[in-house]
Formats: sequence, C-alpha cells, structure tokens
Amino acid sequence: MSAKAKRLFKKLVSYSGIFFFALAAFMLWWQLREYSLSDIFHALINIPVINLIAACIACVAGYVCLSMYDFLALRYIGARVSWWKWMLAGMLGFAISNNAGNAVVSGGAIRYRLYTRWRISGGDIVKMITFSGLTFFLGCSAIVIIGYFLVPSRILEQSVGASVGINTLFIICAAAVLAYFAVTLFFSKKSIKVGNIKFQVPTTKTALFQTLLGATDSVLAGLVLYFCLLPFVQIPFGTYIGLFVIAQATGVFSQVPGGIGVFESIFLLALPDGVDKADIFGALLAYRIIYYVLPLIGVGGLFFIYENWLRSRMKRWLAEAKDKIPHIPHKVKKSTPRKK
Repeated sequence: MSAKAKRLFKKLVSYSGIFFFALAAFMLWWQLREYSLSDIFHALINIPVINLIAACIACVAGYVCLSMYDFLALRYIGARVSWWKWMLAGMLGFAISNNAGNAVVSGGAIRYRLYTRWRISGGDIVKMITFSGLTFFLGCSAIVIIGYFLVPSRILEQSVGASVGINTLFIICAAAVLAYFAVTLFFSKKSIKVGNIKFQVPTTKTALFQTLLGATDSVLAGLVLYFCLLPFVQIPFGTYIGLFVIAQATGVFSQVPGGIGVFESIFLLALPDGVDKADIFGALLAYRIIYYVLPLIGVGGLFFIYENWLRSRMKRWLAEAKDKIPHIPHKVKKSTPRKK
C-alpha cells in the first residue's frame, strides 16, 4: 500500500466515526419520534432505587474487572508494580477510553504517562495495550458466539441487513477465536516481531484467562444496563447479553466516542415492537450515567488526588535536598596586573 493510500485509509477511518454517529442519530430520532423529552425523563426517574444500587454495584465490580486487564498484561511482559498502581491505571484508562473512544490513543496515553513513571519501558507499554485489546476482543467474541445461539430467530428475520450483519459478526468472531487459540497451541514460546517490538506468543492457558476475563467484563457491564431495564421489560438474561455484546461491539468498531447513539440504536432496534421505547431509552440513559459518567468522575478524582500528592512529595524532596547540600562558597578570582 502506497503512502497516499495509507493517508486516505486513515482519513476514511477517522471520518467513519462522524458518518456512523450521524446515521445513529437519525435512527434514534426515527425510533423515538413519537415520544417527548418528558416521557424519557419520567422513565429515567421511575427506575427503582434498588435497581440503581444493584447497577452501581455491578459497575464497581466491572471496573475492578477492567483493572485486571492491566494485571494480566503486566504478567505477560514479566513486570510487577504495586496493586494500587495497576488498578488506578486500568480503571482510569478504561474510564477515559470508554467515554472518548479510540482506546489505543485515549487509554494508551494515560497508561504511558503512569507506567513510564513506574519504570515500564515504552515498548512494554505498547505490548500491554495490544495484549489488553486482544483480551477485550476475545471476551466479546466469546459472548457473541454464545449469544448468537441465544438471540431469538425473529430478530434475524426482521431485516435482511440485521441478519447479514449478525451472521457476519458471528463468523468473524468464531474464526478469530479459533485462530488465536491455534496460534497459542502450535506457536507457544515463539515471538512475532512488529517493527522493533517483539511480541511473545501467549500460552494457551493465558489465552483462556484472557477469554474468561474479557467475557466476565462484558457480563458485568451488561448487568448494569440489565438492572436498569428490568422495571420496563422482561427479557431472559441469556438472550439479553447476546444483544448487549453485539450492540457494544458495533459501537466500539464504529469509532464513535463511547459508541454513543450507535449502541442505543442497535439495542432499540433489536427489542420487541410492543415495548415502550421511551422507557428503554430512559434505562439506556441511566446506564450511560452509571457506567460512563460516574466512573470518569470518581477515578478522575482519584487521579487528581494522586497527582497533587506526587507534586507535593516532589516539592518536599527538593526542599530536603537543598537543605542537605552544603553551600560551597564561590572562589574570588584574583585579577593579575596588566603588563605595560
């Protein structure tokens, strides 16, 4: 591929987010055109407090699970840092990337800032980000494969586009998971060089842990929305989680920040026609607030506290260093008389 073609491809990927956002916004308007903002607001405040508390607990558990991505990635590169450090980096990285989109850039930037400070090299950080991305993809793929068999056939029959899209997604996910496990099985302890970085092929055991961790993360994220939906629609959890992960994966691949609009459109499209879509959108809005906004505020606040603590600590170290260093008097250079 020529340099011009690469630049064109990068522009297409960048602008695809705008296209999908516009398309999703139109789909949302079309599906909610019969409802007013007050209908959606009433649906949001009508969610029982016990359901909101359960959703918040699932959110906390989900972000703890997300931080385990960093723990597993650190084990992959053979590095160790304190538990609170990888938890802070993992939670903050995902809180930012979930809201901003483009996880490699947004989440990677904060990880680079923190891990270089903790003496992890730039090359190892790239390995960690790549490994975590594979963990997320494996988990989503595993749920999509399971969810494909749990999603009612009527959803596939409603439109040719939905049927083709879901079937294609299932084939891609199944092929990717099988290929990944085959590589770990037949090429274990081998390495793949990309540029100047060597990626060690994970063991099959590590790949299994990746899949389980990614799947657990998706289930916990799904529970946040499930608890918000329960007052309005009764849907078996097995069917629901398949729909959730398909909508979530589509939102991630759309390049729209947080998959906003894309996720909601697909989810609303997949639900039965008889449900009140204003209620469902109210539940989706509650999910956005609990799973996206609150963690960003909470973990962002912790990061702000950490940065201020570190800054005050550095000032104290500098002050102590100045006190311990003896003041060396400057020697006065004697001037020599000029010769006439």
